[in-house]
Amino acid sequence: MLLIDSNIKRGSAELALLAVLSEGPLYGYEIAKRIERRTRGVLKFDVASLYPLLYRLEKRGWVIGVWEAGANGRRRRYYRLTAVGRKRLAPLREQWRLFFQALNRLAKVSNA
Repeated sequence: MLLIDSNIKRGSAELALLAVLSEGPLYGYEIAKRIERRTRGVLKFDVASLYPLLYRLEKRGWVIGVWEAGANGRRRRYYRLTAVGRKRLAPLREQWRLFFQALNRLAKVSNA
């Protein structure tokens, strides 16, 4: 399988995280696994890249992290999309949609 260049992945990371968190609260490992599963392994985030991004999104007020006890009693930091993050998601999706349409017109990537 062809690996996605880190620059491309970095650019799409905000959309990936916000989209996954729009479905409900998750902790870091769950976020990474869900993204990997939904993209069939094309996008993968390790903890070294995932948590700094989550902290940046939290600093912007797009997500909030709260420590909670999981089903096994182990404490985990669950991340939730805030109202600000939810508002940011729609225009971000639209920007990516327009970007992909333009890229397809230019490079014919949908036929690849």
